[in-house]
Amino acid sequence: MRDSRGGQRRDSGRRGDDAKYRNKDNDPARTAARDVLRAVRERDAYANLLLPKTLRERQITGRDAALATELTYGTARSQGLLDAVISSAAGRPASEIDGTLLDVLRLGTYQLLRTRIGSHAAVSTSVDMARSENGIGPSGFVNAVLRKVSQRDEQMWINELAPSMMDDRVGYLSFTYAHPRWIGEVFYRALDGSVGELQAALAADDERPIVHLVARPGQITAEELALVSGGEEGRYSPYAVYLPEGDPGKLDAVREGFAGVQDEGSQLVALVLSRAEVADDAGRWLDLCAGPGGKAALLGSLADLDGAHLDAVEISEHRAGLIENVVDGLPVTVHVADGRDSGLEPGFDRILVDAPCSGLGSLRRRPEARWRRKPSDVPSLVTLQTELLTEALRLVRPGGVVVYSTCSPHPDETTGVLEAVLAQVGGISQVDARPLVAGGYFDGDSLGAGPTVQLWPHRQDTDAMFVAVLRKD
Repeated sequence: MRDSRGGQRRDSGRRGDDAKYRNKDNDPARTAARDVLRAVRERDAYANLLLPKTLRERQITGRDAALATELTYGTARSQGLLDAVISSAAGRPASEIDGTLLDVLRLGTYQLLRTRIGSHAAVSTSVDMARSENGIGPSGFVNAVLRKVSQRDEQMWINELAPSMMDDRVGYLSFTYAHPRWIGEVFYRALDGSVGELQAALAADDERPIVHLVARPGQITAEELALVSGGEEGRYSPYAVYLPEGDPGKLDAVREGFAGVQDEGSQLVALVLSRAEVADDAGRWLDLCAGPGGKAALLGSLADLDGAHLDAVEISEHRAGLIENVVDGLPVTVHVADGRDSGLEPGFDRILVDAPCSGLGSLRRRPEARWRRKPSDVPSLVTLQTELLTEALRLVRPGGVVVYSTCSPHPDETTGVLEAVLAQVGGISQVDARPLVAGGYFDGDSLGAGPTVQLWPHRQDTDAMFVAVLRKD
């Protein structure tokens, strides 16, 4: 079934199952979704971390777990669009509505506009939820707003509330695919002003991605991991496995540390560092911004196979502890330090600078993040990225390589930082990253003009990772 925008309509439930959820006491899925959304709003919790824990603690499994997952992530991802519809239907800004009621309204509006759940079930379960906490009066308000929302489908609301496609294409597409306008503008700029590419990028970002696993080299192969997990081997990374459904935390291979959860694009960044040609490699590798440890674990496994040693720097003591857990048994030394002043001696053969960034490249995996980030966050991040890359170039030996990466396509954080640093630091040359990313698994020409690489969800179905490779002359 197609939705009003021409994409696959989300199958969150069937109309025949609606009666199952009318009784609050028999509605674990919606209750879990509401509670997670509330924690996101009140405590800045992360839905992708809190929801699995909530489902395990409440022993919610099967179809209820699937419904709770779709409602939580979908509602969090669509928040801006939902709030615009709620504001119109309520006759006042969503920001002026009591938070506990707004959580319920968002949940109900998402069901009405973006799922196959019947209107009656979406409205009645929301009203029941509001009544149980807030009483009859507020529940009547929820009932009135949602009934007004239900009078139009998603495309009709978009036609009424979005900017004109003729006059403001970026604004229209950003609204339609539930992104803040400023992020739409960033993507448009990064995609060289292509409206078609912008639409494809925003549409891909508006869908919930499948889980990517990484098979730790020397511990398990991707083929073996695919067999034991029921997944499918990845297309680009030789260590990637796609897991269409299920909780990866329940897999023995993940619990035992043979595998982890890591986007395939993130895996490729680590592989680029290991694939780059370095003459007389002495095996002294560095991950300068190692938290939370996914790339450090992959690099540590590769270093173990190559007889190398990895130093991993992390400024947060807590995150450093997480890294130590995932690299246990590998030739990795974790340092609690600021990457800009680590105290390490220069002379490294390979350095990865996976810099702290705005995270605009992983919005589909962090559904609430697009509504938290602000344009004002970027300048301070650019300063930090510039300082970290500059320090990495000081620490690398002549003939060694530095890989600079961000999980963001924002030009200020990618090519902007690169150009600024190269203008300040002499004796550095760029290496074409395309063949290093491709690794023989796909056509390097599909990665753009080079020498840097920008991955995209709509092109490679990975996070939007940026990769640049620099060599000290």
